[in-house]
Amino acid sequence: MSGLAFETPLGARVVIAGRERDYFSGTGYLGLHNHPAVIQAAVQAVQRYGMSTATSRGGYGEHSLYDELNRQAAAFFGEDGILYYASGYLGGMILVQGLAEQYDQIFLDEAAHYSLRDAARASGKPLHLFHHRDASHLAESLRLHLGAGERPLVLTDGLFPISGEVAPLNEYLPLVQSFDGLLGVDDAHGVGVLGENGRGSLEWLGLGGAESVQVCATLSKALGGYGGILFGSRARISEMESRSRVYVAASPPPLPVAAAAAKALEIARSEPQRRQRLWENVALARAGLRRLGWELPDTPAPILCLRARPGVDLARLRAGLFERDICVAHVTSYSSTPPGGALRIAIFATHTAEQIERLVEALRNLL
Repeated sequence: MSGLAFETPLGARVVIAGRERDYFSGTGYLGLHNHPAVIQAAVQAVQRYGMSTATSRGGYGEHSLYDELNRQAAAFFGEDGILYYASGYLGGMILVQGLAEQYDQIFLDEAAHYSLRDAARASGKPLHLFHHRDASHLAESLRLHLGAGERPLVLTDGLFPISGEVAPLNEYLPLVQSFDGLLGVDDAHGVGVLGENGRGSLEWLGLGGAESVQVCATLSKALGGYGGILFGSRARISEMESRSRVYVAASPPPLPVAAAAAKALEIARSEPQRRQRLWENVALARAGLRRLGWELPDTPAPILCLRARPGVDLARLRAGLFERDICVAHVTSYSSTPPGGALRIAIFATHTAEQIERLVEALRNLL
């Protein structure tokens, strides 16, 4: 959108169109993208090593900075297998290619992210949609479509990007296991913010370590860096690495990006108080917005979805907030957007209570 370009680094306060504003959009949930140590890591890497290895991973494409990224990711996620690649969008593709011999048909949440849709369609396997977050309809679809001995791959977001809903993975997993299948979760928005250690939707639901689950995610959102990531057992990650054309044929992330991402992971792990502050801010924002008439689930997810309701013009609200130097997103057509669109409110660990109160009061005056 013209006129909305950043003129300062990302943060809870930014300058857009020449004015300083409260920023409640995007995905910088932990406030790491502009952390001085993250920036310095990138600067030092580009000065010492340049931009890239100029070849794909393997052989001369390996680098000590990728090794450090893997060490930090393994420590953060508590897994010994790590696969780091250029974009989180590619995670679903690597997953469906790399584990293709372990499933026969794909079952996809109808509101899943575009990356999962593209990956599922490109797999060449039969594809079936199930109703959004509906375990009963998934069970029905599994019984209807799977033949004797066939195994499903169920694909879903963990934390949905616009609705802010968490998938009922605890209900999906027994269904998948009953058919000896796999549950694939794109947890791009969940890692860093959900679970005691920030390991995402599965940890928050108490499902960490389930062998029938494979997660793909990104370091580009809460975790303050850039690039996609798969984590799990060393054996499974090695299988995906060897079988996926995406990973072996694509250029890896630039070296300064890998250095910055590794440092951001280190900070996210060593400063759990960032997540605690984020959860406190989320609770404060949810309470205030509920008082304005929106029904919001009681979760620590930092995505607050203000759905359309009778007599409320969401586009006017967004414009009115922007005039008051408050930035939120009005979304009408993105994966998981509810009917009628929504205002998407993103909460950061770095927001102050005063900023959140200012947002709620401005909305109150505009309604």
